[in-house]
Amino acid sequence: MIFGSRSAAICTQRHLMRQLHTSFYCFVLCWFFLGLGKAHAAQVDVSHWVDAGQVSQTALSLSPYIAILEDPGLKLTLADVQRQDVATRFKSDFASVAALNFGYSKSAYWLRVAVRNTANTPVERLLEINSPPLGLVDLHQPLPDGTYGTFATGMTRPFATRPYANRNFVFPVSLRAGAEHIIYMRIQSTNPTIIPLKLWTPAAFHRYERDDYAVQAWYFGMAATMILFNLLLFVGLRDLTYLLYINFVTCFALSMAAQNGLGKEYLWPDSSQWSNIAATALYSLAALALGMFMRRMINTRRVIPKIDLFLQLFMLVVLLSPIGFYLNYPVFIRFAALMFAAFALTILATSILCAFKRQRSALFFVAAYAVLLLCVVITALRNSGLLPVNLLTQNALQLGSAIEMLVLAFALADRFDVMRQERVKAQQEKLEAQNSLVDSLRASERLLENRVAQRTTELQHLNYQLEALSATDSLTGLANRRHIDAVISSEWTRASRSGQTLALAMLDVDWFKRYNDHYGHLAGDECLRQVAADLKTTICRTTDTVGRYGGEEFILVLPNTDGAGALLMADRVCSRMQALALPHAVSEFGCVTVSVGVAAMIPNDETGPDTLIKQADEALYQAKERGRNQAVLAPQ
Repeated sequence: MIFGSRSAAICTQRHLMRQLHTSFYCFVLCWFFLGLGKAHAAQVDVSHWVDAGQVSQTALSLSPYIAILEDPGLKLTLADVQRQDVATRFKSDFASVAALNFGYSKSAYWLRVAVRNTANTPVERLLEINSPPLGLVDLHQPLPDGTYGTFATGMTRPFATRPYANRNFVFPVSLRAGAEHIIYMRIQSTNPTIIPLKLWTPAAFHRYERDDYAVQAWYFGMAATMILFNLLLFVGLRDLTYLLYINFVTCFALSMAAQNGLGKEYLWPDSSQWSNIAATALYSLAALALGMFMRRMINTRRVIPKIDLFLQLFMLVVLLSPIGFYLNYPVFIRFAALMFAAFALTILATSILCAFKRQRSALFFVAAYAVLLLCVVITALRNSGLLPVNLLTQNALQLGSAIEMLVLAFALADRFDVMRQERVKAQQEKLEAQNSLVDSLRASERLLENRVAQRTTELQHLNYQLEALSATDSLTGLANRRHIDAVISSEWTRASRSGQTLALAMLDVDWFKRYNDHYGHLAGDECLRQVAADLKTTICRTTDTVGRYGGEEFILVLPNTDGAGALLMADRVCSRMQALALPHAVSEFGCVTVSVGVAAMIPNDETGPDTLIKQADEALYQAKERGRNQAVLAPQ
């Protein structure tokens, strides 16, 4: 029994030892895999960072603390990347770079960063990604209940999805006291995938944000100044070169606004597809505008006509490139990069060739364009991941554009000076020619006196003819609106002095628009001529005047006629017009009729001719309201 008990105890001890060994190996194995998952991905100790005093002035770059996982299939979710088998595939150790740069990539990238707060109080921070063109940016941060909250934003999503209103992507991060937070980010973009990730305190970020927007305001203010200045030059000189330069500066400034996120913030906040292609499409238009400006400025059509033809064909291809961006941006962008590089080199070679031909403006253009082209190359190399992301490479385009605008401003000022000198020279030559002409005229003055007198007589005759034409309506032969207004004013003054009554009758052809629509405008013109001819025969007194007041409206000026007499005349006009029986298929009367408004009054100092015209017009309106084909006298 003792032996049996001892054997059982030994077995029990061995079983316990095996369990301890198994647990130990499991612990070691788990620790090993966890170590792989977090290899070189150190934690950010926010409390230590604050104590070090760095946060008050600058941001903390998170590149040394980031672990990256590429997702070529675009299928991984937050739950997937948190699984142990996927977590071990994260890569880290990016301490030597200021920003992660994957260039043009079809993959999505998952970022993981561990942030620890060992302080006894909660900490608020701002996480910034200074790369506005990123298409999709999703940030997942832990919540107090252990779940994850998500901010889903990006260039292809509405600006309102951003938790913090800024041209870059800024996320508020809340860090609980004495806790470690694992933050995940998913980034996917058809534009260059460049990820400069920084952590800020709110106070430091607000100072940085203020300075950043001040720099942007300086650049766009400079562009606006150039646009206004050259617009004034264009208005004053009527030189198309300045208008083309305005077009280039405008397109380039808009492309910069699209590139740095200001376009998304202020111009097209809710756009999706356009936001994704805006920068590239606007760069295309800027390149086209630059080509047009260069051709005009250095006169390639005259200096190098054959190359100018090739340049125009190239510009046509550039003009159509935004269509390719719209149809299939990820595929076309690779072709477009080569196309724009070739176009840029073509412009450079063309301007250099014109400079060798001693084209003055070409020297300025080469100097300005060389700086801009260098900055374009720097930006392209940065986008491809061949250059690091820093202050210079990130703002190279804006810097180059500013320098280019300044140099071209000097070039256009020089052009203005050359044009001014040419104008002064032309004026001097013109003055010399005028002096010579004066001398010649003085020598032959007596011989020309008779001819001048003859021409003067001819001109007087022509003036009389023109005066008659200016008072006559060309279609009807009646007095026109200008002459009628003069007659009304004159008769008003005369009647005011004599105390006599002045009457007006305003006529309108009924349903004339229907007549035009049914018979055509040529028939409408003929109808107006027949109405005018009938009015001429209706008016018997030489003191009365009939004229065309506009369109299908006619007017009768009846001096020394009271309201009853004028109404009688108007009724006779209506009757004669109906008796004329001009066919009008779309009229209720079956023929052309007129409506007449009559007004009469004794002029006085308190009223003017406009009052009489207004009363006649209102009476005409009443005639139409009462069924047309009748005359109505305005109340007296």
